[in-house]
Formats: sequence, structure tokens, C-alpha cells
Amino acid sequence: MCRSQTSPRMRLFSFCLLSSILLLIHINGNICMDIIDGREAASHSRPYMAYIYSRTGSCGGTLIKQNWVLTAAHCVVNNSEVILGAHKVKSRENEQQRFSVARAIPHPCFEWKKKIHDIQLLQIKGAAKLNKFVSVLKLPTTDMDVKPGSSCSTAGWGVTKPNGKTPSDVLREVNVTVVDRGTCNKIYKKFKTEISTNMLCAGAPKKSDKKYDACQGDSGGPLICGKEFSGIVSFGKKCGDPKYPGIYTRLTARYLQWIRDVTGGAD
Repeated sequence: MCRSQTSPRMRLFSFCLLSSILLLIHINGNICMDIIDGREAASHSRPYMAYIYSRTGSCGGTLIKQNWVLTAAHCVVNNSEVILGAHKVKSRENEQQRFSVARAIPHPCFEWKKKIHDIQLLQIKGAAKLNKFVSVLKLPTTDMDVKPGSSCSTAGWGVTKPNGKTPSDVLREVNVTVVDRGTCNKIYKKFKTEISTNMLCAGAPKKSDKKYDACQGDSGGPLICGKEFSGIVSFGKKCGDPKYPGIYTRLTARYLQWIRDVTGGAD
């Protein structure tokens, strides 16, 4: 017995319609994602990291195919340069590969004010040469959710202090702990923000006096949980405040299908 197959366009339409009904989110204030209370990453230890730079700001990203980078939809990429193989982004390191953006494709259901579906694909002009300094991070193969209490990590070149203005020159990383959605929704309720199943919430462990977080400059970078690419740095409140965990776009099965539809199948 054969099951009828729906087209990618119909799947996407259904996804957008359902998500628009379920995710009535309103976010007040600025997006906030940088590395707070982290540490400098070992040089070139995360070869999948992409630095997306423009005169208006910077974001992180992840190389998922030789000519495709995954980042956040709220990252503005007009006239941007994508730098791969970097540790110190202010230097012209020999390991770096630099590309302009051929196409920027935010998720068709993304809403700037609500930050719904905060995921974007960038096709670079040319193709990365894969080596020990530049490599692809494999996408997850299942739609497994991340359990509360799980330890994850993220990285980026964002500012390192809650009120800082100067981004880091070197790649920094931080460990964060996943917070259950019920708790996270109570925290963000006063901002009229719903943390849906399309999102992950992560921050400092309970009773920690540290401010483990991500903020401006790190948006779009990967969240790694148990060696699996699980999410994308999206938004938050009061950077570095342990009371307000950061919010990440979760790589759900529907997002993974959209990525495959756009890229022709990611590695």
C-alpha cells in the first residue's frame, strides 16, 4: 500500500500555516546573543564555524555544505563577507577562506518582530576547500528533542561583556544547560514571548553565579548538544543575566526538510 506524497511546496505551506497559528510570539527589545563567561576556543578547533561580516554588524554561521552556510534569519547579510577557517577574524590568517554571498534565503515564514522561524541559508559564491581548518558540520538525522538539563555548547566572535560594544577578535565558546520549556515560558511570559517546540532554551546551570550566555555578534552560530548540531543562536533578554536563558532555533524535522529542499540535500 502506497502513501500519497505531498510536494515540498505543500509541506512548507502547511508548516507555515500551522506555525503561524501556534507561534503567536511577540518579542520586546533587542536581540541579544554573544559569548558571556566563556573561554577562548582552541585555535581552529571548530572548523565548521563561519564569520559573517558586514559594515552594519556581524553574525555567526555554520558550514553545512561546501557552498551553503546556515545562520539566523534576523542576521542582515547585505554586502556581507563570509569567512571560513578563522580563529582571529581581524587578521588575514593563512587558513582563512573568504567568500561573498550569492544568495540569502531566510525561511519564508520568518517574521522579524516576532522572531518566528529564525533560520536562514546563505549560498556563497564558489565552494569551500575542505581541509582540517574548514569542514562541514553534519545536520542531525532525527528530530530528537534535547532533554532539560543537557549540557550543550555554542561559540562565536561576539562581545564578551553584557554591556560591551567591541566584539571578540578570537573565537570564544561557552557551555550552556538546556532549560525546560515550561520554566522558560514562565520566565519570558512578561515579554509576551512563547517558547515553542521550534525553539530550545539554554543558559547557566541552576545556582550558578556565572553568566553563561550568548548575545550580539554570536547570532546564527551553532548549538551543539551531545556532539549533535541541535540549534541556532537566535535571541534572548538581558545578556548574561542568569535569570534569562538564551533562545535557540531548534533544528526540527520540518526545518531540516526545508534545508534539503533549498540546497538539494545537505551533506
